[in-house]
This record gives sequence, structure tokens and C-alpha cells, in this order.
Amino acid sequence: MPVNKRTFLKMSAAVLASAALPREIESAQNSTERNWAGNIEYSTAQIHSPKTLDEVRQVVKRCRKLRALGTRHSFNQIADSTENLVSVWHLDQVVSLDKASRTVTVGAGMRYGELSEYLHEKGFALHNLASLPHISVAGACATGTHGSGVENGNLATAVLGLEVVTADGEVLTLSRDKDGDRFDGTVVALGGLGVVTAVTLEIQPTFSVRQDVYQNLPVKQVRGHLDEILASGYSVSLFTDWQGDTVNQVWVKTRIGEETAQTGGPELFGAKLAAKNLHPIAELSAENCTEQMGVAGPWHERLPHFRLNFTPSSGEELQSEYFVPRDHALKALTAVYELRDRIAPHLLISEVRTIDADRFWMSPCYQQPCLTIHFTWKQDWPAVKALLPVIEQALEPFDVRPHWGKLFTIPSSRLSARYQRLPAFRELLAAHDPQGKFRNAFFETHIFGGA
Repeated sequence: MPVNKRTFLKMSAAVLASAALPREIESAQNSTERNWAGNIEYSTAQIHSPKTLDEVRQVVKRCRKLRALGTRHSFNQIADSTENLVSVWHLDQVVSLDKASRTVTVGAGMRYGELSEYLHEKGFALHNLASLPHISVAGACATGTHGSGVENGNLATAVLGLEVVTADGEVLTLSRDKDGDRFDGTVVALGGLGVVTAVTLEIQPTFSVRQDVYQNLPVKQVRGHLDEILASGYSVSLFTDWQGDTVNQVWVKTRIGEETAQTGGPELFGAKLAAKNLHPIAELSAENCTEQMGVAGPWHERLPHFRLNFTPSSGEELQSEYFVPRDHALKALTAVYELRDRIAPHLLISEVRTIDADRFWMSPCYQQPCLTIHFTWKQDWPAVKALLPVIEQALEPFDVRPHWGKLFTIPSSRLSARYQRLPAFRELLAAHDPQGKFRNAFFETHIFGGA
């Protein structure tokens, strides 16, 4: 049943009372057959939950077909299987911390929230975080998930090494320093090369961040000063419903010691500094959002939009996200703005962010800095499914690429043309998984469909 905005707000408020449940209880209460949003019902009830590397190897050896599950935050069927699923939920420990080389190795199921708390206590930090600290390290990196910031690469750019169980049950270890091009094809691999069991990340000394939120940014200022607005902080997000002549909110996260002239000022390009903490959806309580109002705090308590111990929403939503080269940013935003009347009835909120270029073959940001346009939709898939091709067609002139873990309808032929290293990626898949053990319908359609 479609969820209107009023119903969504009620459900979001209702879940806050149970949002801080311990992780084990929360896991037990989630359906074992659906993703976090509830829009995907997995095609098999055979879900394996190994607790060690050896157990993962055994599962992989005996299964003819399987896919790996993390925290189940993908909105499409990228992680689905008709035969077997293997959850890395129990592989959630810090394996090692090397303070001298500034690296940390963690199990694939470790969530960014717990890892961030651990690192901060030890005096370290990651370069960036996504909006939600609830997502797993391996799953986020495998799909090119990101935060924001004109000089910040996606979360996978912190990856220095991977441990992967391949189709024959053997353990493959790869590193940025030793494996070069093959490593670049393996980090954002969409789960196609095997089950990632551990990830080594680059870390840095811990730092503090302040967060300031501005309201009602004039669209004319966006048109005249987009680059300056997006560069006004270490991480910047624009939240908009595409209505009227203003952008609803601008969230500016600034590293202490790197303040710009605008930080904390009463205005930002005509937008007014908020007088209280805000939620991206204005009608919702900001209780579950990270601290704002310019109050400095640890990096991991400001870079995400939402706190780890609170549920950001009820999950009754759908999400899509589109990447365009930053050179096309303003034209792409204008194209979407012209569709505002068609978008409005189905939208909860949109977020606009920036990500720096990276070197990973299947990343939407491969060799190009990007701007992303994110849509949080009401959970009405028929309506959203009809609308996505309209948005994708409007963005087609700008070499649009979708987020691999969210909803899209771009044909595989167009995707193939956008990923210059896709032929090499197919060869890598064939070399490591010649029988297609880790392939599923998503892979056959979007990775091999244009072959």
C-alpha cells in the first residue's frame, strides 16, 4: 500500500522508542527474508550465518549459487539469490589496529558506527562517513557508497586491503600496494568476486567537526554560486523538495581548524542560519539527527546525518540516487527541477552531495568527480517505477550513472557504455568465478546484459 507523507511521519516517530535496542535484539526482530526497507523479499529462505572465516569457506564450497548479505540496506536485488544467502553479520570484530602505519582491519560485517567509536577512542578517524552509521563496511565499499565533500572520495577510497573467499572456498588477499589494477577492479565489485570477509582501511588522527544548518537557500544563488556553496565546508549536503524558489536546507560540516569565512555566519549565500536542530524532513523531530548549531564534536558524531543509536526512519521508504560528472552539475539539477511537479507527489526529500574521483573500475566516480542527486521516495513502487525513467531520461545528456544499491531502470546497454573498464571487470569475474557461483539476476541483467 502506498505510504503518504503524514503516515510516514507517524511511523517514523513510532519507531524511535525501539531504535536504541542492542544489536543482537535488533537483528532478531528483523525479518530474515527482507531488506531493511521491506521492499525486497529475498528469493530464498536459505540464509547461512557463519561466525568464522573457516565457516565462510565451508559454506561457499558446498553451495552451488550464493550471494553475501551485509546490513541489508540495498533497495534493489543486488544481494538476492534464488538458492543461498550468506550473512557476514557475525564477522563484526576489529581484527587489528596498526597505529604506526595508520591502518585498521575489520570483519566484513562491522558497522561504521561501532568502528568509528572504536577508532575515536584510540585517537583515530576515517576520512568520511555516509549519512547512516548503521551500514556495514564491506557492503558500503562494494557498492561505492559515499558521504559528501568536494575533496572526499567515497568510503571505498579508504580501502587498503581485502580478504575474499572465492568460488572454490580459497582465501584471496589483495592490497592497494601489491595488486594495482586488479585491486582497483576488486574493491567496488558488487559482491561478484566472492564473499568479502575482512577489510583493511586507511585511518588518520581523530578530528573535530562543527555542523551548521541553513534554511531557504535561494535557487538563484544555486545557479550563480553552486561550486562555492558545495565547497563551503568539509562535507556539504543540500536538502530539497524541488518546490518553490528555495532549497530547503544546507547542512555544512566543517573540520575544526579549517573554517571558511561563511562557517557559522548568520547567512550562507542568502540562506539563514537555523535557530534549532533540524531533521532533513522538516516535520520530523531532530532527536535522531547528529548535533548541529555549530557545536563542535568528534568526527563520527557530526559527519553522519543520523545517530547510531537511533533509527533514522521507519524504513517505509524507497531510495534512488544518480551520479553525474561535476562539470554537468548545474545543468543536471536544472533538468530535475523542471520535473518538480511530477516528482513532488511521490517524494519525501532529495539530497544533493559531491564525491571526489576514484580509481575503482565499477565506481560511478571512476576517474571523475561527481555530484549526486538522491531521492527518498514514499513506498509506492508502481508510481516510482513509472517516474524513474522520466528522471533518467532528463539526466541522460549528462552521462548519468545510478547508485548500484538503489532503485533505477537505466538499460544495461547504456550502463555498459558508461563504464569503460566493464570488459575488464567481466574478465576478472570470469577468472575468479568461472561457473558464476556469485552471479544472480541483477548481475546477468546489469553487468552481463550489455555484453
